[in-house]
Amino acid sequence: MQRVLTFLKKEPMLTVSLLAAAIALMITPPTKRLLSDIDWRTLGTLLMMLCVLEGFKRENVLRPLVALAANLKRMTALSLFLVFGVFFSSMFVTNDVSLIIFVPVTILLFREGGKERYILPVISMENIAAVRGSLLTPFGSPQNLFLYGRSGVGPGRFLLHMLPLAAMSAALLVVFVLVLYRKDPRERIAAEAALAPWKPEGRKRRIVYLALFLLVIVVIVTRTGLWPLAVMAVLLGILAVDRKLLLQVDYVLLVTFLCFFVFSSSIAANERIGAFLQRAVAGREYWWAIGLSQLISNVPAGIVLYPFTENFAGLIYGLDTAGLCSLIGSLASVINYRIYVREYPGRGWAFIRTFTLVSWAFFLVVVVPGYLLSFWPFF
Repeated sequence: MQRVLTFLKKEPMLTVSLLAAAIALMITPPTKRLLSDIDWRTLGTLLMMLCVLEGFKRENVLRPLVALAANLKRMTALSLFLVFGVFFSSMFVTNDVSLIIFVPVTILLFREGGKERYILPVISMENIAAVRGSLLTPFGSPQNLFLYGRSGVGPGRFLLHMLPLAAMSAALLVVFVLVLYRKDPRERIAAEAALAPWKPEGRKRRIVYLALFLLVIVVIVTRTGLWPLAVMAVLLGILAVDRKLLLQVDYVLLVTFLCFFVFSSSIAANERIGAFLQRAVAGREYWWAIGLSQLISNVPAGIVLYPFTENFAGLIYGLDTAGLCSLIGSLASVINYRIYVREYPGRGWAFIRTFTLVSWAFFLVVVVPGYLLSFWPFF
C-alpha cells in the first residue's frame, strides 16, 4: 500500500483522474453504454504515437530536426523556432502529436546546451502554441473535428472565423518569447553535443519507425474506421524490430486518459445533469465551455455541451481557450506534463507551477477578445 501511495503522489494527474472516474461512477453507475461512449479511437491513436515516438527516441530518428534547431545559436531564435514549430504543425497533425514531436527535442537541446532553466517556460509556451495553433483548422484538435463534423459549416468559413484568434495568439507568443529573454536578447546556446550520430545497426529500426509514424499520421488525418488494424500493425511492427521498446511506453498517460473518458461519459449519461445543462448552457456557451473543461477537459466537454448549445461560436471558442487555464483543460497539456516528468521525475509540481503562471498570463490577455468574437455567428 505504501508503494502505491508513493507512486500516486509522484503522479498527481493520474491521481486526479482516478478520483474523478471513481466519483463519476458513484454518481452514475456503470452500464454497457459506458464502454461504447469511451473514445477508444483517441486512446488507440495515442498508444500508437507513444510507441512510435519511444522508438524515435531510442534510435535518434529526430536527429535532422535537432540538427536544424541546433544551427540556431541564439536562445531567442531557437525558442521561436521550437514554439512556432509546434504552432504550425499542430494545425495539421493535431496539438498532441505536435507536442510529442517538439517537446522532447526542446528538452534535449536545452539540456545539452546548459540551458535547463529555460525548459519549463519554453515548453509551457509550446503548450500554448499547440492549443492556439490547432484551433485554426477543423482537424487541428479533437474538439474542432467533432464540432466541425456536426456544424455543417464550410471549411473556408471555419478558417475565416478562427483566423483572428490564431493570428492574435501568434503575435502574443512572440511577445512572450521576447519577454523571457529580455535581460539578454542575444544569449547564445551551444548544443552540438545533442547531435549523436546514427548507428548503422539501427537503420532497419529507423525505417520501420518512420513508416509506422506515417501510418499514424494517415490514420489521424483520414479518421479511418480501420484504426484498430493500424494499432495492430504498429504493435506487430515494434515486436518485430524491438520488443523491449513496449516495456518503455508511458502507460500511465494512457490510464490517465482512460479515466478522464470514464468520468466524462458517466457524467454525460446522468439524466439529472443533462436536464440541468439544458436549462443552464444556452447563451452562456463560452463560459460553460471554459469552466466545464477544467473538470473533464475540452474534448469531453464539447461532447457534453454540444446538444445544449445555441451559440456555436461561443462553444468552439470557449473549448479552444479552455486549455490555457489548467492541465486538465486540454488533454494535450497532460501529454506535455508526462513528457517532462519522465525526463525529470519528482518535478511534476514545478511543471504545474510554471505552466499555470505562463498559461494564465496568456489566458488573461485573450479571454475577453475571445468572448467578444463569440458573438460573430458562424451561420
